[in-house]
Amino acid sequence: MNATEIETRLRDALAPLALQVSDDSHLHAGHAGAREGRHFSVAITSARFSGLGRVARHRLVYDSLGPLAQQGVHALAIVAKAPGED
Repeated sequence: MNATEIETRLRDALAPLALQVSDDSHLHAGHAGAREGRHFSVAITSARFSGLGRVARHRLVYDSLGPLAQQGVHALAIVAKAPGED
């Protein structure tokens, strides 16, 4: 999986108002987990998150990625907000 695939899946599933996906793998070079997969950060704002807690929002992100989340991803840092949240 790469950042473009993550971005495409999240756009299709969650219709975000804002989305930023970054591959942070270079920051973890030499780290034991770096051999197991890549490290990504996701910052997403979507109306789908309105009224949901943090865990439910993260579940929506993981569900949107489907089986791709299990392929080549060691870590996924998520900041998920509803519109109007800082």
